[in-house]
Amino acid sequence: MLTETEADELRASCTRSLAGHGPVRAADLLATIPAGTVVDRYGDGGVVADLEAQVAELLGKEAAVFLPSGVMAQQVVLRVHAERRGRRTVLHHPMCHLEQHEGRALERLHGLLGRPVGEAHRLLVAADLESVAEPPAALLIELPQRDLGGAQPDLDDVAAQVAWAHAHGAAAHLDGARLWESSAGYGVPPAEIAALFDTVYVSFYKGIGALAGCCVAGDADVIAEVREWRRRMGGTLFGLWPLAASARSLLAERLSRMPAYLEHTRAIAAALAGTPGVRVVPDPPQTPMLHVLLEADEATVDGNVRRLAADGIWSLRGASPTADPAVLRFELGIGDATLAFSPEEAAAVIAGLIRPA
Repeated sequence: MLTETEADELRASCTRSLAGHGPVRAADLLATIPAGTVVDRYGDGGVVADLEAQVAELLGKEAAVFLPSGVMAQQVVLRVHAERRGRRTVLHHPMCHLEQHEGRALERLHGLLGRPVGEAHRLLVAADLESVAEPPAALLIELPQRDLGGAQPDLDDVAAQVAWAHAHGAAAHLDGARLWESSAGYGVPPAEIAALFDTVYVSFYKGIGALAGCCVAGDADVIAEVREWRRRMGGTLFGLWPLAASARSLLAERLSRMPAYLEHTRAIAAALAGTPGVRVVPDPPQTPMLHVLLEADEATVDGNVRRLAADGIWSLRGASPTADPAVLRFELGIGDATLAFSPEEAAAVIAGLIRPA
């Protein structure tokens, strides 16, 4: 099994990377902060205010607020929705980030209750909500569904889910950590998707590849409350400007490339079609990401990661087990580094991960 130290050393030795925008290097990230950046003071003014205005406009919302962490952002905005309605229950898919990756923070820090709805192995659909009798505070929808390989439901069904939430007195909140990718998948501007929801969270370090940070956008009065909670949660740092400046730079550079990333994702999946021991989920990909299922054991995959690294190609840090002990899964996000591989080259690298020793 690859240790963290070995993986870092192997990746540093490589000249090409299969995933995303390539290795995360301090010098590259610092270069995304323009020298003339106007700094903020405790989140007020400067490039932070500029980014907030830009995101509000991109999403068609009255206002937006910058926060250093998506986990903080979503807890806070869901608490605001809950307190306004005097309710505690937040409905969400069983595999959403809130349920899988946040250590039950919504309950332990804010006294709210997350209620999974639907089945873990498939997307949430409007019909699933009909089984809910208790009055919810909010419905959270994640687009795309990261832990399902970047799949997303038909937009008409999303609209039906939101309509159900509103009819039951609940807010509709979009976990749009990858909204930029989702927009490419649907073939519509981000504002068209955001228009369905009361509030929207977007991330800047994932598909965009900037430094840490995110925004929440919505009605001005809701965002004003989120801003107050940002301070209470310790998120109003003395200077947020490096994060915001990096986001501004890379939004301008990479947002327009999302359709190209999606086209390349689908081309890679097509090039993998029929490869023994390799499958992609979903097939075809719906956004500029996919999950790859490998019929191999960990030792085989790790050995091939080392072999590929010796040829200067960084493929993956590690694959995760699945319900089938003979199958491993890894997530592949498509970005600038991936575009440097032809679809056939990328498919050959992936197929090489299960090559017998």
